[in-house]
Amino acid sequence: MCAPIRDQTGQRGTPANAAGKPGARTRVTTELAHRSRAQDVFAVAWVRLSDVRFRVTAHWPADHAFFGAVDDRHQDPMIVGETLRQTSMALAHAEFGAPADTHFVMRDLEISADPARLLLADAAEPVIVDVVCSEVRRRGRGLNGMRTTMEFHRAGRLVARGTGGMGCTSPAAYRRLRQRHVATQGAAPPPLPAPVPPELTGRHRAEDVVLAPADRPGTWLLRLHTNHPVLFPRPNDHVPGMVLFEAARQAATAASGRRPFLPSDLSVSFSRYAELDRPCFIDTEVLDKDDDGVTVRVSGRQDDEPVFAATLTCAPPAPVRSLP
Repeated sequence: MCAPIRDQTGQRGTPANAAGKPGARTRVTTELAHRSRAQDVFAVAWVRLSDVRFRVTAHWPADHAFFGAVDDRHQDPMIVGETLRQTSMALAHAEFGAPADTHFVMRDLEISADPARLLLADAAEPVIVDVVCSEVRRRGRGLNGMRTTMEFHRAGRLVARGTGGMGCTSPAAYRRLRQRHVATQGAAPPPLPAPVPPELTGRHRAEDVVLAPADRPGTWLLRLHTNHPVLFPRPNDHVPGMVLFEAARQAATAASGRRPFLPSDLSVSFSRYAELDRPCFIDTEVLDKDDDGVTVRVSGRQDDEPVFAATLTCAPPAPVRSLP
């Protein structure tokens, strides 16, 4: 068992739901994963190893409509980030006492993956995720936020690592924070602009493209298909963090010209909510591009204010480096 973690007040941070016995298996439901469809839930179940350590079983299907195959050999590395997100929220609810109506905000997300091990041929194999929860912050008996750090193994090999920090807000506090936007939730969204060609972004279907043309090279307009069943699984008053993460990946693909764009390292930090009713621009800068791969910096801005900043590195097609 690891040393006890401490919250910002110096108190020991332990799960509110201490009734769950170590070794007991708990299933991940659509409600815990904040998904509306069972086929979009990749984290399957977990066991609690200690107060802050968990082992999760996940499944990464080869034929998912959105998080599917990138080419004829590889699965989408973005499925690692989505599994981390689902796992973090499920544990926050069931093990750390976050009520069902908690609003989560993604602070940052970082992933290191080995595309050579994200193979379609291994899709039937279960993914074993070792999770450590840290930086647990309490608000009374509830949860104010925490960090999750994960290692993903499949077929006996390390596939990826990831970490993410999230904050938790009660419905009452969220209404105060987002009063004007919550009041207009459900209103008709702005007209959906035409997408850039799917092949430019590494996508196969136009409905999965989250970029529209803008007025200068290297910049795109965020395209929000709010009826998309995966990108917007439930009504929302702002742009979900994973939509912005996907926009960063698509913009990096378009800016670099590398297809398939198989990111080996991805990091993103969020500085504010992105609103649904105002233009959000996605800017790119190609930092390095050679036979060893390509690195692209991507940023989002709305009303001339920063929304997020991301860096994505695509490993060379061959040979692909292994995780340390």
